Amino acid sequence: MSTEVAAPAPSTSAAGETTPLPPLADLVRRSAKRTRVTYGGEFSLGLSDEPERATKVKLASKLAREYKDVQVLPPVLQAAGAGAGPKRPAAAGAAAAGPAAGPSAGPKLITGGDSLRDPGADTAAPSAPRALVKFRHQEGFAAEGGAASSRLSQALMRKKEAREVKPVYHPQWKLSRVISGHMGWVRAVTVDPGNQWFATGAGDRVIKIWDLASGELKLSLTGHISTIRGLAVSDRHPYLFSAGEDKMVKCWDLETNKVIRHYHGHYSGVYTIAVHPTLDVLVTGGRDASVRVWDMRSRANIFTLTGHTSTVADVKTQNVDPQIISGSMDSTIRLWDLAAGKSMQTLTHHKKAVRSLAVHETEYSFASGSSGTNNIKKWKCPEGIFVNNFVGHEAIINTLSLNQEGVLFSGADNGTLTMWDYATGLPFQHLKDIPQPGSLDAEAGVFCSTFDRTGTRLITGGADKTIKVYSEVA
Repeated sequence: MSTEVAAPAPSTSAAGETTPLPPLADLVRRSAKRTRVTYGGEFSLGLSDEPERATKVKLASKLAREYKDVQVLPPVLQAAGAGAGPKRPAAAGAAAAGPAAGPSAGPKLITGGDSLRDPGADTAAPSAPRALVKFRHQEGFAAEGGAASSRLSQALMRKKEAREVKPVYHPQWKLSRVISGHMGWVRAVTVDPGNQWFATGAGDRVIKIWDLASGELKLSLTGHISTIRGLAVSDRHPYLFSAGEDKMVKCWDLETNKVIRHYHGHYSGVYTIAVHPTLDVLVTGGRDASVRVWDMRSRANIFTLTGHTSTVADVKTQNVDPQIISGSMDSTIRLWDLAAGKSMQTLTHHKKAVRSLAVHETEYSFASGSSGTNNIKKWKCPEGIFVNNFVGHEAIINTLSLNQEGVLFSGADNGTLTMWDYATGLPFQHLKDIPQPGSLDAEAGVFCSTFDRTGTRLITGGADKTIKVYSEVA
């Protein structure tokens, strides 16, 4: 045995010649062969086929681990395919065995582990059922079937089936009118509370009033010296409010068509404006990363709500807490307590800039839009609890609008439009904005949108300097 540890020394013959010994590897192989011949018959090692057996064991364990629940056809498929195709040669023997063969006597989908079973084991013992969960369209989500380990999965399926909400039917939308008149990008739109006219603001620094029924121009208001980014009409006063990149917030008297108030305080361009539904309060947001609350009559800056670290892109108001919701380019949404003038909640779910918000009138919830994946999200008030994502509009969302029928509209920077069922978050129509003839393809972007008071007409403004009106298909 010492020769297996130390290298063999060369032997010397009687003539004095040195005879080299065989290599050590050959000696070890020869020793192992002698050991196998000597002890192999006594212990039945069967080492000659060890690599093949190891491969079979490995394959059998992998099949048992990964495919144990799908090795046998479900009873539904067995019954459906009983008379289809030629019978296997072993079918006669299986038929003679009768129904006592157990539930796993059907044709195996994946085999490979049975050949290694101990021959002395009891083959007559019925094996545990390995059938798949029964088909959903025949037996329902929560059907019995499968191994005992799938009970939790079945319970989760039952819960999901009970929780799923079926989307309601919404009619399709079509482009019904294109209105030209602005000389710049249309960046803001708002509808009269009486549903008689709507106003638009654009990069040409002009506010235009249009007849909603005919689409004719009724009035043009000039006074801003830079792009108009926000418009809002008061429900309780004959006032139109406008905000622009010239840092100005103006109040227009619609009876005299003149500016009657200015609200000074923003350090940079004002990008969004909203009027409180029940209070004489005006809310604006802009590039100075602040949300400012103004007294409509005295022009006083009641609150300057700070906390955002980048441009405030959209602001919405409602008559219950949170009364002010703001979305910013810092990818956050803030819910503000108007009475205390402080932030109640900061929502950080978005990965990119939040460009648009839409508040539901009755459901006490709101939606937000940004860019990237999962770019439209639904939130529940007042805590701002995340509800679900609206998946299917992979683009930079510039505008969101919501009507009373539960239709959410999203308009993107690349001209794609999507109509959603707000309750379920499922899209029911995809449209493409067609630029005005003579425009570039890059000018298909949609910047602003709003539904009219009936919710049956949608007004959008885009980069091709036109206003498009969409209506429901009757």
